[in-house]
Amino acid sequence: MKRILLTTAAMGAALGLAAGAASAGGVDRSGQSIGIIFEQGNYAELSYGLINPSVSGNDVALFGGRNTGSVAGNHSLPGIALKYDFTDRLSGAIIYGQDYGADISYPLGDSIALGGTMAELNSDVITGILRYKFDGGFSAHAGIRASKASGEVTLSGFAYDPPGPVNLSGYNVTFDDAWGTGYLVGAAFEKPEIALRVAITYFSKVTHDLDTTETFSTALGPIPAGVPLTSTTSVDTPQAVNLDFQSGVAQNTLVFGSIRWVDWSSFLIDPQYFTGATGSGLVELEDTTTYTLGVGRKFNDNWSGSVFVTYEPEGDPLVSPLAPTNGYKGIGLAAVYTQDNMKITMGARYLDLGDASAATSDTARAEMTGNSAVALGIKVGFSF
Repeated sequence: MKRILLTTAAMGAALGLAAGAASAGGVDRSGQSIGIIFEQGNYAELSYGLINPSVSGNDVALFGGRNTGSVAGNHSLPGIALKYDFTDRLSGAIIYGQDYGADISYPLGDSIALGGTMAELNSDVITGILRYKFDGGFSAHAGIRASKASGEVTLSGFAYDPPGPVNLSGYNVTFDDAWGTGYLVGAAFEKPEIALRVAITYFSKVTHDLDTTETFSTALGPIPAGVPLTSTTSVDTPQAVNLDFQSGVAQNTLVFGSIRWVDWSSFLIDPQYFTGATGSGLVELEDTTTYTLGVGRKFNDNWSGSVFVTYEPEGDPLVSPLAPTNGYKGIGLAAVYTQDNMKITMGARYLDLGDASAATSDTARAEMTGNSAVALGIKVGFSF
């Protein structure tokens, strides 16, 4: 039973490459897996994920009902991690990933309401973790996270040019690279004879103080048109909690799952001059809770496989055009091939993205319906 515990844990970690592909409009990309800290012995791995979203819709009738075109770009998720045992009780791991990101662009010439609007968010995260095993199957883990973030947003289209003095169409803001630090802390209980593990991890927020340049295409009161305005914007990538579990239910068969909560309502992007002109920030997201449940099976000494489902409930149907989805349902498959000290994990996931209304000023501007995403991941690990 012990071996199926390890291989199925790897499946969950590999599909963690795409676990958050649709959460909060695609901002949560990695699911912040720390599964490598539970590998036996010294272990290193390389991973790569590819997410192909299909997100489009139509302007509301007021803007002629034109198709928005495809607004979500493909993105990749490289990763590398190393775990090392210092003693029988103390181990450590270093993990690199791209936990958060966004790539939204409404093509010019399609949507009247939002054509030209775009958002790009990039992040690189390095996490260092220490784990200590106590007697009785209990352990504790804690670590430090260093995160680099940058981004750019452009607002364009008639949705940002309502009647009145505040014309935001043509507004652009860029955020230069900035580093921030945070921490994680958690605990686990394991019972190897039945392949049982329950682990909970809290991730703190990480504050980034980003050098910011804003440009308005139209003068707004004392704010001039076409003049770059510089300031500093503090942006917090959100706190989160992961609860992961697995248990053997029959010979060579294991159930596994997770619950992930993310405090997206505290993820605010409030550039100084934009906020001063409008009284609000660029994005407003709701907290999310994502559920995963699956079954893994060891077929022989070399091959194991799993199938799992994921679900993130829908929230308010009015969403930011910069995050134009609303919850999702998904199904995934994974396979693990083990040979000597090498382990190759492959996975695929299909996501049915919830319908949403891209809105400004609490008014729907485009209806985003019938959307989906496909995520693929591969991970190669070596014990040493």
